[in-house]
Amino acid sequence: MAESSSSSPSEEIVRLIKRLSGYVAFKMSSLFSTPIRNLDSRSIGAIAGLAIAVIFTWRAIRTQPGEPQRRRPKRRLQSAESSSAAAASIPPDVSSPHEDNGMQDVVDQFFHPGKPTLGKIVRQRLSEGRKVTCRLLGVILEESSPEELQKQATVRSSVMEVLLEITKCCDLYLMERVVDDESEVKVLQALETAGIFTSGGLVKDKVLFCSTEIGRTSFVRQLEPDWHIDTNPEISTQLARFIKFQLHVSAAKPERTVPNVFTSQSIEQFFGCA
Repeated sequence: MAESSSSSPSEEIVRLIKRLSGYVAFKMSSLFSTPIRNLDSRSIGAIAGLAIAVIFTWRAIRTQPGEPQRRRPKRRLQSAESSSAAAASIPPDVSSPHEDNGMQDVVDQFFHPGKPTLGKIVRQRLSEGRKVTCRLLGVILEESSPEELQKQATVRSSVMEVLLEITKCCDLYLMERVVDDESEVKVLQALETAGIFTSGGLVKDKVLFCSTEIGRTSFVRQLEPDWHIDTNPEISTQLARFIKFQLHVSAAKPERTVPNVFTSQSIEQFFGCA
């Protein structure tokens, strides 16, 4: 039966492509079943020409003016609107993520849609900082004075999750003032028992000890961190000129405030875990 004369030009081209494809497939099968040395240049040239013709014909169909082409600007507009909405949702005080953290954010968004993970919150709150220094007493340890460390050292269980996330994205240094060598041993044993040396990126060499508060200030100045976490308001005030950001851990807000010093009752609360 003869084909209907009402067929559109595009339908005719599609039929032509199907025929050419069948012919090319037949010739290609013959090519692979026949040794290369038995083929002349005409046969190879004809097959290559047919393949090129099919490709260019198909590309001509895709670029024909019609409905698909009219829809493309709409898709680009939607993409631009989505990008603008995403940019508007980023807080202005948070810098653009680095490439490795950006990839982690994509993974987090895939597995936890609509709910930011603790790791992402930590990176955002730290403004993508790469080095953090933190005192132990009153922040990571239950004890609040060097004299208490002579008896025991106890890691606060609630701080471990945040601490491990910090070690994943930052170079973390812990420091404290102690009155004897035995206190150092107790602190290191408590940290090791809690799993901070095995589960995180912290090593014992990054736990620093000194005998005075001035010594701790000197440690921070030498390390030049992006963030320092402390409980002593005097140290926070002294370091405000040299350190980009600080977190002052205190149950009460200090009377004197500095723009780059934040205050929270705990680091868990600062990262939204309390």
